[in-house]
Order: sequence, then C-alpha cells, then structure tokens
Amino acid sequence: MIRLLLADDHPAFRRGLELMLDDVDDVEVVGRAATGAEAVELGAQLSPDVVLMDLRMPDLDGIEATRRLVQHDPVPAVVVLTMFEDGESVIAAMRAGARGYLLKGAEQDEIERAVRAAAAGEVIFGPAVASGVIARLTRDGQARSPAFPSLTQREREVLALIAVGKGNAAIAHELQINLKTVRNHVSNIFTKLQVTDRASAIVKARDAGLASAQALRQAKEPS
Repeated sequence: MIRLLLADDHPAFRRGLELMLDDVDDVEVVGRAATGAEAVELGAQLSPDVVLMDLRMPDLDGIEATRRLVQHDPVPAVVVLTMFEDGESVIAAMRAGARGYLLKGAEQDEIERAVRAAAAGEVIFGPAVASGVIARLTRDGQARSPAFPSLTQREREVLALIAVGKGNAAIAHELQINLKTVRNHVSNIFTKLQVTDRASAIVKARDAGLASAQALRQAKEPS
C-alpha cells in the first residue's frame, strides 16, 4: 500500500484528488496539508511514501517544502502537481529533490502512474513537462558546446591568444612553439573560420567569448 500525503492550499482541488484516489486499491491517502509548513510537519509525523505537492502555498512554497521533506528519514518521494509549466519551476523543483512533475489537469491514470512510479524510486514527468525538459537540456547542451568545433586544441589556444591581441611572436613565446608553427596554425584558423585577416578572426573569437580569462584557461586544458 502506497501511503500518500496531499499538499495543496485549495480545499476543493485537494478534496477532488482524494476522491479520485479513493478507489485506487494500492494507494491510501494518509494526510492532507493546506500549507507548505503543514506538509513538512505531516511528512515528519506520517512518513508518507509519496507527497503530491503544489508549488504555490502559504507559509512555505512547494519548493522549500520539498527541500525540507527530502531531509526526513525515511525520505518521501515528492511529485509536484501544479499549474506552472515554466522551465525554471521544473528545474527548481527537481533541484529541491522532487521525483516527479505533473501539471494540474492531468488525467487520473497519469496521476496514479506518477504516484506508483515515484514510490518505486523512478523519476516521472507529465508529457508536456517532459517535452519542455528535453528541449531545455538540448539548448543547455548546445550552449556548452565549444565554439568553432572544427579547430584543433592547439588552434583553439592560438585563436584565444589572437583574441586578446597577441601577435605571432608573443603567441610562439606563450605556447613555447616556433614562429613558423604559429603561422601555420593562424593560416588554418583563417581557413576554418572563413576569414581573410586577423581583425576578422578577432571579431569572431570575441563574439564567441574566447577573449575572456576563463576562455583562455579552458583553451589550454587538455581535451
């Protein structure tokens, strides 16, 4: 039997959830909380397996209530059930320790499935939320991709130094390579960046953030 705590500040919605889940054989509603603070208190008293948690509640919001609940022993699986589908809310809830995220309006079978999955230790998202999470992770992954992936590690080092205004002789000294090698690297960089002069390469490099101190350090790290 899955012991379930409902946390929502709207009595009608909370009651609707309870009625919806009353007929589910393997789920027992053991508590009802109208505030975040009450959810934390009942979580400690009742040791539920799963908490269905709204995000916007008095006293404590659902994010902070989740953060406190997952410090309990045993740790309940918190599934957020909210109307907020923005990426920031989803990420904040998961960072706080939530194991699922559903939108209000989810069908009964979707809520039942989420409760069972969370109780079994799985992480569960509603379909709309899952699409948003995947899109966000994809964007974040692309944002972290290195600029100019066609460049070799050494060419990246050379371009980072070009971006901060160093000439070929200074680059040769900095990287402890000979001047002819630097010239070859610069020529390859111009070809790969499709530029014809140093000024254009500097503009592209600075637009990509290669003139920052952090970029210089990263350029020198082994790949």
